[in-house]
Amino acid sequence: MALALAAALPMLQAQSACLARSGAQTVALVELYTSEGCSSCPPADRWLAGLAERYTSWQVVPLALHVDYWDYIGWKDPYAKREFSQRQRRLSQLQRAALVYTPQVLLQGTDFRQWGHPEFDRAVTRINAQPARAALELEIVEARADAFTLRASATVPGPLDRSDAALYVATYENRLESRITAGENSGRTLQHDHVVLEWRGPYALGTRQVELALLPKAKTGDSGVVAFVQNRRTGEVLQALSLAACAPGGL
Repeated sequence: MALALAAALPMLQAQSACLARSGAQTVALVELYTSEGCSSCPPADRWLAGLAERYTSWQVVPLALHVDYWDYIGWKDPYAKREFSQRQRRLSQLQRAALVYTPQVLLQGTDFRQWGHPEFDRAVTRINAQPARAALELEIVEARADAFTLRASATVPGPLDRSDAALYVATYENRLESRITAGENSGRTLQHDHVVLEWRGPYALGTRQVELALLPKAKTGDSGVVAFVQNRRTGEVLQALSLAACAPGGL
């Protein structure tokens, strides 16, 4: 019996590990730049939330990044961060775009205005058909009520891709809700999924362990982590990976 239990232990540990590895094909990273102070954003928020019903995490990794430049009109978005606005501006500059706007969808780091049309599905199919140019591994080492400790690894086999590649990691939460009392959406109750809570990077390729905060009253079961590799010179995303919350310890 002892030998049988010993033999089974590695299998049980493997099954309980909070770990994900990217596959041989490319996963599409979808970034929605949005704001609770923007009256045209709720339809895009609903569209992003619906991606989980249409695609698996091996096809699409969706993220909602709330920007802060709408806060001045009367409603301060509780999920907005200045760094998200700065990222949107940097990526727009790489594409020589004069202005940033909401809602804006970036697909693999590139502005994609046909997000609500069949062309989006065709674009995702083309991305998924491409062999991955980066490999990712994510592990939630510890999951607490206020933060995740995660280990992220990234490698890029191709020397041309490797020279400008960087690793980014983030935490997100689903099923968030806000009752808006001012601004363009005053009187509405808004629901959000895939909301980025904290963002880290760019990091050099390799392996690193970081702690990323959750919301003060976060529902850990609705949370998760994301990693992706991006070319910092062109903005192109080489690979993305998401991992829903599990409990390796601490919960």
